[in-house]
Amino acid sequence: MSHLDGVTKPKTKRSKRFLENRGPKLTEDVKSAMIMKGGNTSQMVTQALKDIYSLKKPNAVLYKKKNITRPFEDSTSLEFFSKKTDCSLFLFGSHNKKRPNNFIFGRLFDFHVLDMIELGIEKYVSLSEIKTNKCPEGTKPMLVFAGEPFETDHEYKRLKNLLIDFFRGPTVPAVRLSGLEHVLHFTALDGKIFMRSYRCLLKKSGCRTPRIELEEIGPSFDFVLRRTHLASEDLYKLAHKQPKALKPKKKKNISHDAFGTRFGRVHMQKQDLSKLRTRKMKGLRKRKGEVAAEEQDGQAPKVAKVES
Repeated sequence: MSHLDGVTKPKTKRSKRFLENRGPKLTEDVKSAMIMKGGNTSQMVTQALKDIYSLKKPNAVLYKKKNITRPFEDSTSLEFFSKKTDCSLFLFGSHNKKRPNNFIFGRLFDFHVLDMIELGIEKYVSLSEIKTNKCPEGTKPMLVFAGEPFETDHEYKRLKNLLIDFFRGPTVPAVRLSGLEHVLHFTALDGKIFMRSYRCLLKKSGCRTPRIELEEIGPSFDFVLRRTHLASEDLYKLAHKQPKALKPKKKKNISHDAFGTRFGRVHMQKQDLSKLRTRKMKGLRKRKGEVAAEEQDGQAPKVAKVES
């Protein structure tokens, strides 16, 4: 590849295909996440990163080596790795005396950091500590958010949006009932965020709809919110902007009610109902006197001739 005026031009067909794959598309690929640890980490942080990686697989890249960087002070290394692996999400784990057992969830837009939120781990239960059957790799989870702060507080709203972006998985047109087996539950209460992972069990209920039970499979986290780096409203809107080709075209004369019922309006010419043929009944027949009266009313008045 050659660089000319800041534009990368391919020299071979292989590099051309590579650049086309990395270029903007109408329908973007599934967002991948890079999971890395800082220069100083604890055993808890290392194991927690591996558990998050197991939930995110196969759309994740796990870096096993230490990366001496501080995302809130200098994010150039994160942007470099994002370009290298084509990842738009990241999770950074670190540990120090001031901020022990630290997680940084973040995402990038156009290979530049859009927003970052720092969470501290107060309590952690790993996947291996809970001895139950796990969900298969790559299972699309159902995300549940409970707590008033997720609806009222600005930082918690962004955190909710970031977590949805991180754990949502691929977009699918349809899901079968047995495929809904993994639940990630987030609860915001008393300044903490509780993350729990459950497996759905479909039990017999005596009718067509099965009875559902939740079994905790791990990992389990108790987070506390620390530092935040949020994008401005203008940049946030720009990152969510959709191309015109993806916007649904408005159809005329079609409306929906509160229950989702679809209504259509049809425009027709004015009909002459006087020529409409109806069922003949004795009660609707006209009498002879009424017919004669109508004929007389319909005739033009006679004018007397005047001879000159």
